[in-house]
Amino acid sequence: MNADVKRENSVKSILKAFQIIEALDRFGELSIAQLSQALSMDKTTVHRLIRTIKEAGYIVQNPYTRKYSNSIKLFTIGSSIIERTGLKEIARPYLETLASETKETINLSMHSGNTIVYVDKIESNSAIKVGIKTGTALPMYCTGMGKAILAFLPEDIQNEILDNTGFQKRTEKTIASREALIDQLNVVRKNGYAKDGEEYVDGLISFAAPIFDYRNNPVAALSISMPKLRYNEAENREYYVNLVKNTATVLSKELGNANPLHEHIL
Repeated sequence: MNADVKRENSVKSILKAFQIIEALDRFGELSIAQLSQALSMDKTTVHRLIRTIKEAGYIVQNPYTRKYSNSIKLFTIGSSIIERTGLKEIARPYLETLASETKETINLSMHSGNTIVYVDKIESNSAIKVGIKTGTALPMYCTGMGKAILAFLPEDIQNEILDNTGFQKRTEKTIASREALIDQLNVVRKNGYAKDGEEYVDGLISFAAPIFDYRNNPVAALSISMPKLRYNEAENREYYVNLVKNTATVLSKELGNANPLHEHIL
């Protein structure tokens, strides 16, 4: 086997290893057989890769079920990246202010590949609340923060994400096609914010705005989320939209953005 073939096989193995890690992130604890079926991958290949990834510390095996799951090592790496950006620390006081003013759940997420990852949140103190745990990765097409970021990404990156998006119906109101999503992203770009109207979770309403870094890249997003039963379109929409856009503008400036988008839209 020549050097080029060996290199190509090595790259394919790395890609397959990451597919295993992503499958475990998506589905949770899985057996070799379940991973093989989910990824349409030969069991022998899955077993070989699992053994290597486990030795590196990125996968652990449940001693009782014998199934595999991702280790905390991945979370540790992700947390380090978030810490280095400084975004979480910078944003925290603004999240607290929004939470105090609205009495609703405030979320902060960052763009990661084809997903957004919740990096911080302050939950409503109300007995009735809708929340998603910090560290959760969610698809961009059916979440307010995902659409807020996706709408302002460079066209080539946006197209790459859309090419790899499976439009799974999470609720009756989930966007079901690329064309419908593009139409909505055009509206998001025009207005400077995105709304999630029960697209990911039934009964959840949220308003989100993108946060830009010093290079004018949409690296994160901020949202205000509430149960539908506490939301009144006529009374609340403008209030929430202005709050989330104004706060995103301030956070963009904190990250060194000299020309925040929202100042031109408001």
